[in-house]
Amino acid sequence: MSLTLTSVTKAFGRFLALDDVSLEVRQGEFLALLGPSGSGKTTLLRILAGLEVPDAGSAAFAGEDLLALSAAERRVGMVFQHYALFRHMTVARNVAFGLSVRPRATRPPSAEIARRVADLLRLVQLEGLEKRYPSQLSGGQRQRVALARALAIEPRMLLLDEPFGALDARVRRDLRRWLRTVHDETGVTTIFVTHDQEEALDLADRVAILKDGRLVQVGEPQAIYDGPADAFVYDFLGGAVRLRGQVTGAMLMIDDWRMAAPDGAPRGPVEVFFRHEDAIIADGDGEGVPATVAAIARRGGVARLELVIRGEAIDLLLAAGEVPAFARVGGAVRVSARRIRVFPAG
Repeated sequence: MSLTLTSVTKAFGRFLALDDVSLEVRQGEFLALLGPSGSGKTTLLRILAGLEVPDAGSAAFAGEDLLALSAAERRVGMVFQHYALFRHMTVARNVAFGLSVRPRATRPPSAEIARRVADLLRLVQLEGLEKRYPSQLSGGQRQRVALARALAIEPRMLLLDEPFGALDARVRRDLRRWLRTVHDETGVTTIFVTHDQEEALDLADRVAILKDGRLVQVGEPQAIYDGPADAFVYDFLGGAVRLRGQVTGAMLMIDDWRMAAPDGAPRGPVEVFFRHEDAIIADGDGEGVPATVAAIARRGGVARLELVIRGEAIDLLLAAGEVPAFARVGGAVRVSARRIRVFPAG
């Protein structure tokens, strides 16, 4: 039951939220929609849920015209950032809600609903809490209830709109591992909206990156990380140092750091990127771009070097053991990299 979007476009007044987006989501896939605020992620999710109607384009699920179906007919489960639980209902009644409000002809018997609720509470590791109210739960527990409620209707597709956005960092990490386990057990096609790069790369089978309403790149997490389509994707995925350079003939020049230009590098002004883990710090007489060490901060096994290059402050994260002894606050160093990517200057 794959999902196919073709040239989906949506505007709100003069603001173009989605611009000719085409995308295929495979059956049983966990796809992350990743992008900055305003990139169109949530608008796309709301169109799939039947909460918005596109101005143009089509959407088919399992060969059926999804846009021709009402929100109820689509059998889509949706989980929001702020839980949207009913405060006056117990955990069990919240989970059962989607089944209990069905028309009598399609409503399961009470015993079947109770069995389904019990099974889901075991799946989301909340058994024994069925009589509690949302106010008696932690944020992570409330989000698990919201997911159980979405799964109760046996959805054909599960839509998650930044479900961990209201939670602290540790709970987010714990829940995303758990969410991946739940997805693997249920096998439901899942689309997960996030602006958290680490979350998307950690969870998803594939990642779709949006910018200004347009789909920029789709691929497996490692493939996108290693081969970003453009400077925006490279920079957005985080952990990158960005420098200005110039390609003349076969040479790349960044200040007085010169090297052979990578194959296919554009000529003229360029932006040069490299990951923190590829950085090399040399003393002031070594190879690389000249920099001044403005600060060094160590926390556990990680060190943050604040460098000033061409008057601009750049943070560099290294393993604590990789900070050379000659790196001193106020001292001069050189910065180069094992691997670089070169894009036309924006």
